[in-house]
Amino acid sequence: MLTDAQKAQYAQDGFIVIPGFKTAAEIAALRARAAQVVNDFDPTVAQGIFTTKEQEKKADDYFLASDNTVRCFFEEEAFGPDGQLKQAKELSINKIGHAMHDLDPAFRAFTADARLEQIARDIGLAEPQVWQSMYIFKQPGIGGEVRWHQDATYFDTTPISVTTFWFALEDATLENGCMWAEPGGHRTPLRERFIREGDQVRVEKLDDTPWPTDATAVPLECKAGSLVCFHGLLPHYSAPNRSPVSRHAYTLHVTDGRTEYSKRNWIQRDAAFPVRGFL
Repeated sequence: MLTDAQKAQYAQDGFIVIPGFKTAAEIAALRARAAQVVNDFDPTVAQGIFTTKEQEKKADDYFLASDNTVRCFFEEEAFGPDGQLKQAKELSINKIGHAMHDLDPAFRAFTADARLEQIARDIGLAEPQVWQSMYIFKQPGIGGEVRWHQDATYFDTTPISVTTFWFALEDATLENGCMWAEPGGHRTPLRERFIREGDQVRVEKLDDTPWPTDATAVPLECKAGSLVCFHGLLPHYSAPNRSPVSRHAYTLHVTDGRTEYSKRNWIQRDAAFPVRGFL
């Protein structure tokens, strides 16, 4: 799937952007299904809020039990001082996660793409295993910041192999909170490890290397249908969305089955619900 030049760019930068990877019809089908999931979600049952800040304190039972099912999470700014939603439910959801790729036919159809299997192999994943899926809304006006992080923090393997497949379902721009990344940052150390022990989680500090700044990071603006692949050690970030338009995206986190997947990662699978690849 990838040319030699694309492979070289991935090795150099730690990421690659492939425009026009998914069609408008494929995007429309996934967006329609995501809208239905949100429509069926009863916010009176649970009000999980997604945040990348103070994760040890805020990783509640609702979040931890979303590892192998499908749940909705609100934006941090979705609720007013009175505890009520400030705007319509469909404009308040931060994301859906985390096992739609295996449990929901529409998400499975989008994920089960032989081209993704080939790209994974092209960038070094001999046995791709898809552990997590997320549908991210990045809502207009209240879309939350995602702080600088590395995805290997959450999907530790020996050696590190996690790779992210990020699909733009709408245009991602500076105005609506596109991702930023540091070219070559995948050659920096793993700074943190998110560890789950039973129903308790903690963040283990590993390295004091500072996070990138605007001086070294670049925005990954891209059109709807683009696929962004990036290395698990690549530092990346997205700003809040204060614009009037959303920035929908779908994300998969994939490891190589040849590597040792840590038993302390927050998502685990067993024989009753085995991890699968793209096919």
